[in-house]
Amino acid sequence: MKINLKIKLQNVIFLLLLLKSCLFFGQKKRMVIDVGHGGKDSGAIGVNGILEKDIVLNIAKEIILLNNSLLDSNFDIYLTRYKDTLISLHNRTKLTKILNADLFISLHCNASKIVSKGMEVYIQDSDKSNTKESFALGFSVLNESSLKLGFKNRGVKFANFQVLRETIAFCPTILVEIGFLTNLDEADYFLKPKNIRAMALAVLMGITNYLNTLL
Repeated sequence: MKINLKIKLQNVIFLLLLLKSCLFFGQKKRMVIDVGHGGKDSGAIGVNGILEKDIVLNIAKEIILLNNSLLDSNFDIYLTRYKDTLISLHNRTKLTKILNADLFISLHCNASKIVSKGMEVYIQDSDKSNTKESFALGFSVLNESSLKLGFKNRGVKFANFQVLRETIAFCPTILVEIGFLTNLDEADYFLKPKNIRAMALAVLMGITNYLNTLL
């Protein structure tokens, strides 16, 4: 029976990720960063033309670089996408389960028809485990970003997004909206590489601070 080459390649990728997760088992916290949108789904479009899918990918890659630069890094980090491709929501959560991740962070940018600004975090309101842990994780990321970068803290909120709903039972899970692309100041902020790095560092430090509270 002839097997579709694309399906074979997808299966190989998942097997390689699974093998890598086994090699690192028990050594570091395993974190999945869900890089929102991608491919034909641009996500929000900034008032200056910047695209949400590009911003979150740049931030996610910068988080990996910052983490790898630390001699005593806390995490093994995996992205749901490493380039401009569209990954289904189900496969994003499936990867998290295959890797047996300790944390799931979904990165997005916001948009609004009214004048809005700041960062907010969404978690799943569930009777399953990890809801309290998700709230603490989200609060830590927001606190770090508002204190260090000056973004307005819009709080931790509840939502029933698929990526949250399908991962909350497995690990602490948050979806971070890192500013409004419909706000000119915040859209322009992400045009500068140094600000991409600053946001990546704030998110990484927020996650690290959360883990430190567990020690």
